Amino acid sequence: MINRKPIALTVGDPAGIGPELILKALGARQPSQRQEFVLYGDFGLLTREAARLGLQDVLHGPRIVACSHLPDDFELGRISAAAGAAAAAAIKRAAQDALRGVVRAVVTAPIHKEALAAAGLTYPGHTEMLAALAGVAQVRMMLANDALRTVLVTIHMALREAIAAITTEGVLTTIELAQKALLRAGIAKPRIAVAGLNPHAGEGGRFGREEIELIAPAIQRAQALGIHVTGPWSPDTVFMRARGFVEFDVVIAMTHDHGLIPIKYLGLDKGVNATLGLPFVRTSPDHGTAFDIAGKGVADPSSFEAAIAMADELSA
Repeated sequence: MINRKPIALTVGDPAGIGPELILKALGARQPSQRQEFVLYGDFGLLTREAARLGLQDVLHGPRIVACSHLPDDFELGRISAAAGAAAAAAIKRAAQDALRGVVRAVVTAPIHKEALAAAGLTYPGHTEMLAALAGVAQVRMMLANDALRTVLVTIHMALREAIAAITTEGVLTTIELAQKALLRAGIAKPRIAVAGLNPHAGEGGRFGREEIELIAPAIQRAQALGIHVTGPWSPDTVFMRARGFVEFDVVIAMTHDHGLIPIKYLGLDKGVNATLGLPFVRTSPDHGTAFDIAGKGVADPSSFEAAIAMADELSA
């Protein structure tokens, strides 16, 4: 049975591989995978890309919401204000439809932060833009593949700023959002590990006191709420213990690279980014715009397909 509401797919930066990912992902779906989609982006670009890839039939099913019109001199593989504005317009319209209940989830193709900036937008990335559009203050990034999940306490900021931004309340909120996401994914009692910030999780205060003064109190408060969470664990070993979900279902990481390096080391082909804390489900592939291969027809849609599958699961 087709779900009552469709899933939104935004094309991302039109100069990148986003349109190709969407078309290939839809073209690879089996007849048994009955799900309606709405595509948000430039109509002309999508039809040209479909013709180039020999996937014209893919566009016969989904509805296309034309959010922008690219200039005649638009080029693939180049940063431009026009591309940044087009990407932002698609995100904004899809988010508005998700908030109105027109679509049940949003899957976003990659955007380019320099192109957004060139278009006059100051958001560091998708996560912050979607939070602003939804009017929510607390969102988190969860990165996942078939062997590991991690949720980040701090996201897109300089490392010095990220360390200063770590608070007990922030860690506790991250734990709570991770708990809700895993419960929604069908994990009855999520096992949450919290990684420390400092080497060896501070070594009892010898290498820093953030674990003692900020992180451990958040863990204790979460435990008092009935959440199965432990730590702070040494960040150089906890991800190995979580690999394959043997000991833990998710690792809470204090900073962007602490959490993303182990995820991306395992491979980008199945990696998915989900935004926790929004009033709707949002997922994205865990890679960038790949300007170097845009228009060459060689982009791998595996991560985008995984993002669609996670959005379907979380919004069912």
